[in-house]
Amino acid sequence: MEKHISVLLNEVIDNLNIKEDGIYIDATIGFGGHSSEILKRIPKGKLIGFDKDINAVTYSTERLKSINDNFIIYNEGFENIKKRCEEENIKPDGILFDLGLSSVEIDDASRGFSYMQDAKLDMRMDLNSPKTAEEIVNTYTVEELTKVFREYGEEKHALKIAKEIEKERLVKRIETTKELVDIIDRCYPYKEKRKGHPAKKVFQAIRIEVNNELDEFEKTLKDALEVLNTEGRIAVITFHSLEDRICKKTFKEVTETNPVVKGMPNIPKEMLPDYKLITNKPILPTDIEIRQNSRSKSAKLRVIEKIK
Repeated sequence: MEKHISVLLNEVIDNLNIKEDGIYIDATIGFGGHSSEILKRIPKGKLIGFDKDINAVTYSTERLKSINDNFIIYNEGFENIKKRCEEENIKPDGILFDLGLSSVEIDDASRGFSYMQDAKLDMRMDLNSPKTAEEIVNTYTVEELTKVFREYGEEKHALKIAKEIEKERLVKRIETTKELVDIIDRCYPYKEKRKGHPAKKVFQAIRIEVNNELDEFEKTLKDALEVLNTEGRIAVITFHSLEDRICKKTFKEVTETNPVVKGMPNIPKEMLPDYKLITNKPILPTDIEIRQNSRSKSAKLRVIEKIK
């Protein structure tokens, strides 16, 4: 299996402010890169991981076992964080969201996430989920496809691509990534192709729609803030502007002083925010990291702390 490089690893570890007896959650455990480093630092603590992908769970379980047994991994999405914390009656000292598509999915061509390799149109993170990329491409109306491509991919040729998809599927069902890439390619002016792969934004949009990623992230981030222990921290690594916007907005909402009392010389403690930003601006990968791992190029890390 190809070596997986965890994005912003040192920055995440430094900013989680790890305590040796703390409870930490890796909301998207993937290959267990971040989790391995957390687990090494909590000999008296506990690590809880989540991942919808059974392949990721199997791989990371074996990897973490070589460090110690202070962990549990749930084969489910991070939307269950609040439920699990309530069941176990725990308040985590740190929660990590790494929203990048895991190498578990990218490196397995058969999963259909990559526009660089031909495969069945799938893109499910949870292989038991009924909705696939193929279903979306072949059953959504032109209006629905256009909305998905515009909102989740910020694709300016959304309508043109949606119409071309409709035209193609009248001839035959669109079943593979290559078929979809060819359709998108026809809709892109030649001069724009030099700026990046024409299918990148549409594939991102379909993946988000298949897995309901943005809605789940926004809801779960609010849940995570709620269950977090006092002095606990949440670290979020995003890889595109839509995720980062949600994170920035959510963090801003809970760290701002009530405008009614803002500016007063002595604001009552109960009216001060319960959280503070650790990163006023996102932490970005260094040039060295980008050279070593091109997947880190668009990564942004934001961190928040619960102060009361």
